[in-house]
Amino acid sequence: MFNKILIANRGEIACRIIRASKELGIPTAAIFSDVEPTARHVKMADEAYMIGANPLDTYLNYQLIIDLAKSIGADAIHPGYGFLAENEDFAKAAEDNNINFIGPSSEVIMLMGDKARSKEIMKKAGVITVPGSDGILKSAEEALEIAEKIGYPVLLKATAGGGGRGIRLCRNAAEVKTNYENAYAEALKAFGNGELLLEKFIENPKHIEFQILGDKFGNVVHLGERDCSIQRKNQKMIEIAPSMVLTEEKRKFYGDAAVKACRDIGYYSAGTMEFVSDLSGNIYFIEMNTRVQVEHPVTESITGFDIVKEQIKIAAGNKLSIKQEDVKLKGFAIECRINAEDPKHDFRPSIGTIERYYVPGGNGIRIESAASVGFEVTPYYDSMIGKLICWGNTFEEAIGRTYEALETYEIKGIKTTIPIIKKIIKKDNFKTGLFSTNYLKENPDVFEYEVQRDKEDFVAFISAALSAYHGL
Repeated sequence: MFNKILIANRGEIACRIIRASKELGIPTAAIFSDVEPTARHVKMADEAYMIGANPLDTYLNYQLIIDLAKSIGADAIHPGYGFLAENEDFAKAAEDNNINFIGPSSEVIMLMGDKARSKEIMKKAGVITVPGSDGILKSAEEALEIAEKIGYPVLLKATAGGGGRGIRLCRNAAEVKTNYENAYAEALKAFGNGELLLEKFIENPKHIEFQILGDKFGNVVHLGERDCSIQRKNQKMIEIAPSMVLTEEKRKFYGDAAVKACRDIGYYSAGTMEFVSDLSGNIYFIEMNTRVQVEHPVTESITGFDIVKEQIKIAAGNKLSIKQEDVKLKGFAIECRINAEDPKHDFRPSIGTIERYYVPGGNGIRIESAASVGFEVTPYYDSMIGKLICWGNTFEEAIGRTYEALETYEIKGIKTTIPIIKKIIKKDNFKTGLFSTNYLKENPDVFEYEVQRDKEDFVAFISAALSAYHGL
């Protein structure tokens, strides 16, 4: 096992990795920027180091991170998700310096990070992919030719990166011409790679993904699927495991195909195969994420396996401790991403200080967060401040438990996504599981909510009203 793990990330995922490392008896080192010296991951780690003068650069300068790992004797680096987690140059630099990168090899990251090449791999594994270009587009003219063949609407997509950047929906030839340059420029700025591919746009799709674990000995398993269809701005809000629409036959077919593809390319570590499903139930592969996912806890909740601990043990050279026949899906789990955002104003980030923070607890309830009273929500980093994960024997029980937990999840000082999530999960069309990624557009009433005042706010409001009355 490792002597020390350097965690090249922050927030809740850094805390999650530190906790898993401690359970394995491995010392940890954290990094932080000058705007978060008292952050929770800094306090939890055995060691912590401030690197970089620019908070935006701290978690993106892989050479600084590699140099720090060498100087403190860390023989492994965990990248978490986001930042440099899927950067093949970072993984290669770790390999070149004899530091274990807790993720797949740099070669595989490069291979599966290229959406065009990963589609070819999945085709060979027998998985249907979304109709579109066979590889990287050479020009807007080529994109137009393909779009005419497969029919509109189509998507222009960056071959690198993720998070919804470098993606443009085109419903006609004029939009292809306009969006080609825009998508290229956005992808180049975000990922350093502006290459694009074109795919048929699946109307009202469901977003389904399979969790994969593989070791360095060729053993690969899947841990079932998640439904991540409730999204805003191409970013997930609510995730469910397992999907309400997959039959056991489809689960086995697509899970087995994902496992075969990973085995064919020598994939090891945690990873996720992402699919979209159309209204007819056809499922198409779209891309692979070569890292631990934000929503991994819902899969842990229904399988009982610790994905982060398995990921660390795999990187250390241990054989996978799970066989496919060991994977039994029990009940349902729902994850709600609690973001510091104002849904009523286009999910605008809510910057400020958390003045009060109370989290729910009880049977089947799990919180992953780095927040506390005094936590500063800054404009520098992702707006997610926590995740609420609730498990139930049935989907109905999971929904009920989630709603009650959200009722008692108290965050004051900033606006959050809690009110809109509460509204969503109480709707009948959520309970059926038949929603798509267009849910927010199709259900504008979920934005019609009131933020309840707590007792102190109410007393202050009445006092102010009485004072104003007596002053008349």
